[in-house]
Amino acid sequence: MRKLALWLQTFGPLGAFAIALIDSAGIPLPGGVDAVLVLTAITNPALAGLSALLAVLGSAIGCMILFLIARKGGEVYLERHASSPRALKFRAWFGHYGLLTVFIPALVPIPLPVKVFVLSAGALGVRPRSFLLTILAARIPRYFGLAYLGASLGDDAAPWLKAHVWHLTVFSALLFGALFLAVKWLDRGVE
Repeated sequence: MRKLALWLQTFGPLGAFAIALIDSAGIPLPGGVDAVLVLTAITNPALAGLSALLAVLGSAIGCMILFLIARKGGEVYLERHASSPRALKFRAWFGHYGLLTVFIPALVPIPLPVKVFVLSAGALGVRPRSFLLTILAARIPRYFGLAYLGASLGDDAAPWLKAHVWHLTVFSALLFGALFLAVKWLDRGVE
């Protein structure tokens, strides 16, 4: 898979689309999309925006493929294997906060298990439109931000990201906490 990712990188923006589609559809290419965006932006800053746009489209299509697969077969699997108290608690939690669990890992450029939550969203019956809007809301700032970093920092973009991993981790935790509290607060107003 690594060789495939390296080969696709040579295609620039179209490679970003292909890698995003493949990765989001369930075939893991850790860091592949992020690396292609940064490398394309470094080597040709004029293509940074197009690469980001095509990566967003590829990721959205790939996530929808995985989501729809889970939607068709996931409910049967869950009914058969997810009847333990722990599984039922996860289902209830995901039913309430599910799109947050998709949004945060799809937004931050640190390795988090997006596919598990994409599959859960499909299997647990999240509306496709809500799911797609969540993916777009996360991927647009992530991919355009990475393309901007590559275009503006050049060869210093990758070291900058490595130097700020903890900042990104803390940011994602704080963002999740803030969104979690917002959902709790909104629920209180509904009751």
